[in-house]
Amino acid sequence: RAISTPYFPPIPAVSTDTQTRFLLGSLIPVSRGGALSSIMLVDDSATILLSVSSILSKAGYTVEKSANAELALNKFNAGIKADLLITDLNMPGMNGIELICEVRKLSGYKFMPILFLTTESQQSRKVEAKAAGASGWIVKPATADDLLNTIKLVIK
Repeated sequence: RAISTPYFPPIPAVSTDTQTRFLLGSLIPVSRGGALSSIMLVDDSATILLSVSSILSKAGYTVEKSANAELALNKFNAGIKADLLITDLNMPGMNGIELICEVRKLSGYKFMPILFLTTESQQSRKVEAKAAGASGWIVKPATADDLLNTIKLVIK
């Protein structure tokens, strides 16, 4: 079983008003301080949407689900508020990397943390995701603890 961890361990950078963590060696801040409340979850698998949203809801997060990247992007364009995006990589139509590229173009989401939750584990895909603006990477299947601990890393 693959171990589900962020791509690189977080490298904390502390400022005077908030603690910011960086994953994937990027310069994308993944914390705004305060509590995280809303997560956009994107996956073409109804089973994954149901199981992961249940885990997140039980942990106190509000979850907005989308069955594909196009639906998620439409919701972002319509002004939905999300503090974190968790997306699958391989989906019909627009894939997760393309979604990240489009979301990063939106002014309100340039610095939102984005995690991949995917079966992919190839280094080349991780590099591609990092270049697109991903904050971290979790390999499926992930336990509830793996998922929640990784979320805590990107929002601290």
